[in-house]
Amino acid sequence: MVNLGGYWEMVRVRFGVDVLNLFDAKDPDITYWYASRLPGEPVEGVEDRHTHPVEPRQVRVSLRYAL
Repeated sequence: MVNLGGYWEMVRVRFGVDVLNLFDAKDPDITYWYASRLPGEPVEGVEDRHTHPVEPRQVRVSLRYAL
């Protein structure tokens, strides 16, 4: 996954732009292996992979003012 950020500073102000997941990857962010149980499945559960998907492309803008 590729992220990109740019920041501009002036006298007391810092402006930033971040693009997260620049190429809009669809891969899993992380994968876990553990037992889980749905209704009707055995009490001990079923061992399987559980994945957390990557967040879609996002643009974040920030503004910081220093006193």
